[in-house]
Amino acid sequence: MKVYHGSYIAIETINFSFCKKRRDFGKGFYVSKLFSQAEYWAIRKGEDNDTDGIVTGFEFDESFFEDEDLKVLRFDGYSEAWLDFVVRNRRNNKTHQVHDCDIIEGPVADDDIATRVYDYLNGKISTGQFLKELAFRSPSHQICFCTVRSLQALELNKAKIDVETIHMDNDVVQALMTDYGIREIEATTIYYTSKTYTRLADETSGLYHKSWQEIYEMLKKELK
Repeated sequence: MKVYHGSYIAIETINFSFCKKRRDFGKGFYVSKLFSQAEYWAIRKGEDNDTDGIVTGFEFDESFFEDEDLKVLRFDGYSEAWLDFVVRNRRNNKTHQVHDCDIIEGPVADDDIATRVYDYLNGKISTGQFLKELAFRSPSHQICFCTVRSLQALELNKAKIDVETIHMDNDVVQALMTDYGIREIEATTIYYTSKTYTRLADETSGLYHKSWQEIYEMLKKELK
């Protein structure tokens, strides 16, 4: 799976000392399979540091979700279990994590949700009210790598990932969403798990020289 990390610098090596605590899933290195989400954070981080934001791409080996040597926690969507877990991590004032997971996957508590989390903690809204609000949220996605050993699942994508190629990915995903009436997460999953993308990611195929429309036509034929 292709995943992205948004920051104000390009990521060559992952250093946990730069990772902050009291995040959704605790201290760790966060990525998303949604480029638009990583791009948003890159822009924000860039503005905070008076520079241009940068999105770094990685390849994530999904087989590590099933690795018996790693403790993995996955949330399919917003739920009471997800909310309780996020709250525990955001309230953690200790130096150590509140969990012992290696890899965690689930939706994001963005700025608006984070504000409501504090309302929830202060008793201004009930669990039921909060979950009802979350049901209408746009799809989001994040994977947190919490331990050094979990990083073996990530490989820095040193292939050709320039702006043109990234925008090709976005255009294809947007076209899938429009033509098939599906959400971004589903469209992204279809695209990045397709044989068409596997060929595109192989530089020897030369497909990255083609337009996104040509790549999309190839994908539609595959889906038929």
